[in-house]
Amino acid sequence: MSSLFPLLFAPSFLLLIRLYDFKTITLIYILLTVTFLLFSIAKKKKREDFVISGIYLLLLSFAFFMDNFEFVKFIPVFTSITFFSIFTYAAYAKKEIIYKFTKKFYKKEMSDAEILFLKNGDKFWAVTMFIYTFIQVLIVYFGNDTLWAIYSSIGWYIYFVIALVIQILYGKLYAIKLYS
Repeated sequence: MSSLFPLLFAPSFLLLIRLYDFKTITLIYILLTVTFLLFSIAKKKKREDFVISGIYLLLLSFAFFMDNFEFVKFIPVFTSITFFSIFTYAAYAKKEIIYKFTKKFYKKEMSDAEILFLKNGDKFWAVTMFIYTFIQVLIVYFGNDTLWAIYSSIGWYIYFVIALVIQILYGKLYAIKLYS
């Protein structure tokens, strides 16, 4: 999905639910998701776009028919579980997502130690996504709706940046020397 939709989903849903009835808001989000799915099909987008959109559509549909806000709150959780699964699979199947992504955007020549560190990066991100998902589940059950909305939107970006900084610092200060 467009990176703007997941960012705005939780806070806008929480804001709109205070102004309009739950079923109307849920139906609007279902229609937006279906529109995005049709757009993705027309543009022949990546499989990940369909998975994330499918999660949104499925849980929004359950929320609509069950008239239950808890299903909505689990949408970011299942999205996180999807990314956790992708990185876990990549780590065990040696898909090297982090290495390939870095190689695509980092044009400088990398040392063998840096390459080896990055090839093991999927494990780090699998653990990172597991922790993020665990925190998200705790917030769904024990946090208030405002905390859920903040953590499910901008909290992800803050968490991601912190995890990325940790990975880079760990790599530069310790791991690359270890692999050398």
